[in-house]
Parts: sequence; C-alpha cells; structure tokens
Amino acid sequence: QVQLVESGGGLVQAGASLRLSCAASGRTFSSYAMAWFRQAPGKDREFVATINWSGSSTYYADSVRGRFAISRDNSKNTVYLQMNSLKPEDTAVYYCAVSEARYGSSSGSTYKSWGQGTTVTVSS
Repeated sequence: QVQLVESGGGLVQAGASLRLSCAASGRTFSSYAMAWFRQAPGKDREFVATINWSGSSTYYADSVRGRFAISRDNSKNTVYLQMNSLKPEDTAVYYCAVSEARYGSSSGSTYKSWGQGTTVTVSS
C-alpha cells in the first residue's frame, strides 16, 4: 500500500504562490494516477487536479484551471501542486491521493490511499 505525506502548506496573502509536495512510499507509485483534493472549513471535499501515471495528461477543476499546475517526478516518488494567484477561497486542507488506475478522475471514490493533508490559508 502506498503511503502519502503532504507538505508545503502555509499562510499567504492573496495573489501569492505556494507549491505543495506529496511524497509517496511504495514501489508502485509510478504506475498510478495521482490527484489533489481539498476541503474547506464546513464544506465537502472537492477535486482540484489529477495527473496520469506518466505525467503526460492532467485535468483540473474549473475553479483552479489556469492558476494551479499539477506535476510529478516518478524518480522521486513525488507529486506537486504549484498554486499561483491564490485567492481567499482557496483556503482549505489539501490532500493528495493515489488512484487505482493509470488515469485519474474527479471522483474521490476512485482513489485508494490518502495523505493526512496540509493546510493552506490565504488572507485577503
């Protein structure tokens, strides 16, 4: 089973950038799609972005498309989320997850392992 550890969260002002990292343990990291989800206080978890097993295909939620970029380095067993032009509504706990397939989806039910999350707070 893959274990995931997120890092890189913090408190920033609106308009700033942050890069989140998710380090994975396990031999099969490079075989599966990865994704980022987030959960704001009092709200349901929502999909942010996904990347396929090789890194050649990505997909984003409308709310972050054009501002966020997901990438992966299979040699380092790490997936990243570059977040630019942050807004107060991006404030949430961000979770990475590993899929059971080579291509990801926006549905959380298709992901088999989750990290503990890293908190991002964007002040106005």
